[in-house]
Amino acid sequence: MTPDEVQAWRKTLRAQLIDARNALPAEALARHRENIDRHLGRGFPGLARGVLAFCWPYKGEYDARFLARTLRERGAVTALPVVVAPRTPLVFREWHPGVKLESGVLGIPYPVGSRELVPEAVIVPLVGFDDAGYRLGYGGGYFDRTLAALERKPVVIGVAYEDAHLDTIHPQPHDVPMDWIVTERGIYRRDGARLEFLGAPPGGSPSALASPVCYAGELDPGRFGE
Repeated sequence: MTPDEVQAWRKTLRAQLIDARNALPAEALARHRENIDRHLGRGFPGLARGVLAFCWPYKGEYDARFLARTLRERGAVTALPVVVAPRTPLVFREWHPGVKLESGVLGIPYPVGSRELVPEAVIVPLVGFDDAGYRLGYGGGYFDRTLAALERKPVVIGVAYEDAHLDTIHPQPHDVPMDWIVTERGIYRRDGARLEFLGAPPGGSPSALASPVCYAGELDPGRFGE
């Protein structure tokens, strides 16, 4: 397909996936959120240290606010993305309850007056994802520009529902793949040019002997402030 054809195809697919997500019952969304929270908490213990950026939930997305609250209680600093101008990289500003919010692009809240931070990890919402780890987003290209512009690339964890798993999104040169993708089913890691499903992390303390998951905190010592 030509770039214009890919853009048109993605627009149609994006609308279909968002409609399907919005049609999920509240109980199903809550179960998905609880499972994803559990996978992220057990599979990525390093998220409880350092700066974590996440997104305010939009149109039935995974709601990371519950996990963010838990991680703050364990010592993490949390931040939200801010659109500075069209077609420019995002910045991240600290957010926790008490920090003023204003309505931004698509009506999504963003923090006002708090300090700007550089995240060590980013939880990125996905409308869809493919077998190569590429993300179908909302079409603005903000996250791709941001990840490409950061001097030190954070650990990038895409989060989606399993029903949004696609064969391909027909990635273009500007698309940036996720390092990891987490769904209610479990954790995927990008190995080479493909996703590998690692399963769901075990309960209790993470153990390399008990699970095939390779924990993000072990990949880059110091990434989360060790």
